[in-house]
Amino acid sequence: MQLIDGSRIITEACVRAGADVYVGYPITPSNWFYAYAQKRFPLFLAGPDEISVLQWMAGFSAAGRLPVTATSFPGLALMVESLNMAHMMELPMLIIVTQRLGPSTGSATTGAQGDLLLLRGALSGGYQIPVFCPSNFEDCWNLTYEGIKTAIRYRTPVVLLTSKEMVMTYRSFDLSSLPEVKKVERETPKVELPYQSYRAGADGVPPFVPLGDATHQVRLNASTHGNLGLIQKTSDEAMANTRRLQDKLEQHIPDFTFYELDEEPGADELIVSYGISADAARDALAELRRRGRKGSLLVIKTLLPVPPAVLDILEQYEKQVFVEENLPGLLKELIYGHARRKNIRSVNKIGSMITPSEILM
Repeated sequence: MQLIDGSRIITEACVRAGADVYVGYPITPSNWFYAYAQKRFPLFLAGPDEISVLQWMAGFSAAGRLPVTATSFPGLALMVESLNMAHMMELPMLIIVTQRLGPSTGSATTGAQGDLLLLRGALSGGYQIPVFCPSNFEDCWNLTYEGIKTAIRYRTPVVLLTSKEMVMTYRSFDLSSLPEVKKVERETPKVELPYQSYRAGADGVPPFVPLGDATHQVRLNASTHGNLGLIQKTSDEAMANTRRLQDKLEQHIPDFTFYELDEEPGADELIVSYGISADAARDALAELRRRGRKGSLLVIKTLLPVPPAVLDILEQYEKQVFVEENLPGLLKELIYGHARRKNIRSVNKIGSMITPSEILM
């Protein structure tokens, strides 16, 4: 047993999974990642600002390293342009986002769940990157590993969406309950000759060859490009390559779909939550059952792209209660838009954490 926080667990999982560079700019409430990374990562760089951080990460990723950073809303806002660049270039990296209370910069030490739709719209054209959201310390460990594995396997930036309460709150935790994490090994690229940087196989993912390779000429391009990596605008090849960026994730989403479902036979009501609010949702479900009422709980851990498996579960329940720490109900809006549904209720709050009794009202 140890008194430990989520920042340390995530940092350790990153290093064990093979992340070898941390590029950071300190920002509350992600400061502890910055502190722990200096002790654990093989290479640590302090960036002068968040824009430089993402640019440096892109350079390291292009050279075959696996970079990590951590930030919160203001830093993420500055990173968005470079995030688009990394997405188009298909560069693996992990970005840890610690949410805080909004609007604007909010309170630096008050957590909330306010960045979901920012991440949904962060890429121009509506493209998406995988977003994983831990709901407990076990998830901090396991989803970090899955995030790095997904980034490498599908050549994409990945976001781990956390909260201040998850990464800065000390809890007594049994570290022996965590499974072993082994380094995610990069497969030797199966290169079809003549080599083209963005020519993909049936899985939609081009084999990754780092810049500086002694055998192949590697071109990485953040503008619309064809298979060679040279700028093209509206050619059939360039448009097919651009569509592939979305297709390569959608066709493989079952491989990185994670959720927790506590299902009770005969229940017609489903509590839906994610991240730090899941603890209150779990307690509310236990109290609901103690009162003799039937209910189920869905904790979504892959938030983006929205997994079809999650939608299949939602369709099975007539009544749904969405629990999240923001005022508009961002998860409910992500799933249902602005459509009015009389059997769907939202529990929303800012400034303090949601309690189980508020869910049961």
